Amino acid sequence: MKRFPVYIISVVIALTALSACLKTDDDDKYKDWRLENEQWYNTQKLNTSYYTVVQPTWNTGVDILMHWYNDRSLTAGNLKPLYTSTVDVKYHGALYDGTAFDSSYLRTSPADSIFRLQVNSNVIEGWAVALTNMRVGDSCRVVIPYNLGYGSYSRGTVIKPYSMLVFDMKLQQIYTYETK
Repeated sequence: MKRFPVYIISVVIALTALSACLKTDDDDKYKDWRLENEQWYNTQKLNTSYYTVVQPTWNTGVDILMHWYNDRSLTAGNLKPLYTSTVDVKYHGALYDGTAFDSSYLRTSPADSIFRLQVNSNVIEGWAVALTNMRVGDSCRVVIPYNLGYGSYSRGTVIKPYSMLVFDMKLQQIYTYETK
């Protein structure tokens, strides 16, 4: 019976050592950046006169912020993409502090300033949430928290881990409404 407590203590020590090895330097290195981003997002979320909090039907535990620039009554009869649709979008992406990191306006293919993508493929989850809540012709600002963006990973030299992403987007058209 005396071996049982020793076994438990050994397992606890081993798990503690393992978890210490798994902690990355990025957790400490980007702590202040993460806090700044979280505080900024929470402040924006309180601005209910400007932003609408949007939760995806497939994951109600998360949200993004959206502000439509256009009068949505003018696009009320237009199609909304499905999760399996392929769409054409114009966009400009920046960090919460305004630092630009990407723009479809630099593209020439498949058409001038157009980015063509399948909503459920190779995009961050925040984009899928935004696009499935837009109608063709809608223009909006979308604020995506880091957990629906790139998470704890960096992308290139501009997007640090835990970055909130801000996109000005326009849904130009639904290229393919549904894929099989």
